[in-house]
Amino acid sequence: MAIDKVTSAALETSTNQPGFRNIIINGDMSIAQRGTSQTGTTSSGYYTVDRMYFSVSSAGTWTQTQSTDVPTGQGFSSSWKIDCTTANGSLSAGSILSVMHRLEGQMLQYLKKGTANAESLTLSFWIKSNKTGTYIAEIKDTDNTRIISKSYTINVADTWEKKTITFEGDTTGAFTNDNGLSCLVSFWLAAGTDYTSGTLATSWENQVSANRAVGQVNLADSTSNELYLTGVQLEAGTSASDFEFLPVDVNLDRCYRYFQMMHSGSANKGMGLGWYSSNTNARFVPVMKKTMRSTPSFYQTTSSDGFRLFTAGGGNDNITSWSVQDSTNKNFALGYNTSEASGTGGQVGYVLTNNDSNYFGLEAEL
Repeated sequence: MAIDKVTSAALETSTNQPGFRNIIINGDMSIAQRGTSQTGTTSSGYYTVDRMYFSVSSAGTWTQTQSTDVPTGQGFSSSWKIDCTTANGSLSAGSILSVMHRLEGQMLQYLKKGTANAESLTLSFWIKSNKTGTYIAEIKDTDNTRIISKSYTINVADTWEKKTITFEGDTTGAFTNDNGLSCLVSFWLAAGTDYTSGTLATSWENQVSANRAVGQVNLADSTSNELYLTGVQLEAGTSASDFEFLPVDVNLDRCYRYFQMMHSGSANKGMGLGWYSSNTNARFVPVMKKTMRSTPSFYQTTSSDGFRLFTAGGGNDNITSWSVQDSTNKNFALGYNTSEASGTGGQVGYVLTNNDSNYFGLEAEL
């Protein structure tokens, strides 16, 4: 029996697109290195689910959670949930509430933005909220300050719904080919009149703030409001493919480029070898899990005596916080000095966590 030759083109056609077609990292919300819950959120930042940036200004107080509430039978195990704990029913002009995914320009060159062959993009996701009505999804080119926004509707309260939105390609303005921020994918959840008083930018245009989120409901207007999101996928083309599930080790490795939680949540856990560079100065070099996007900053608790350096010579110095001594995107060195040091220059020791609430990590987020 003759067997047809299988070509690479045929394989790509049979799977819609080759691997890593999803531009969004951790779109299934399965990785949450910083923790699974954060209460009292009133300022912007990364808090729970990796790569999901929570943007808020004068738009209530929120609890964020990595939830197990997911669409039935779709293969997801986690979602990102926000719950309003202090409402704001009268938004100020500059109020913002959104969740963003931030993207490097060098990751997006194949989209051919700024050329006649610019690729369209299709965004698909699962969403659930008790607050029905109009919501806005936006793509922003931060290199050229250009935007495009599309509306969608949450039709039924407290019910998972899948949404698919296509954004045409932009023939104006290329993404910069480097590791800096070039693109924001935003899910607006509330917006003041600074962002809603114009005409929605349904085609690519130079940014006019008033055109960004026209028609957006106010998710912050009641402490009864909550929202769940999972299965976020952004891909080249005009149609949505099935969600691209990745093995957990691959997904985690991609998150490590931007954030690495080195140690958290346990006392008396070894972190690695340290040493005294003098009687009153100590050093510690944590081992990076992966080369990071850029030189990272240090992410740590500052609880009293959160760490300690135990040496063979009997030293057992408590350390409240480390300071950065030297760092690149491949190597990281920490240090501390104290008038209470009991070590001797050149003496080697073991660095340990000292309480259950202590953590530290490395952050190279966009």
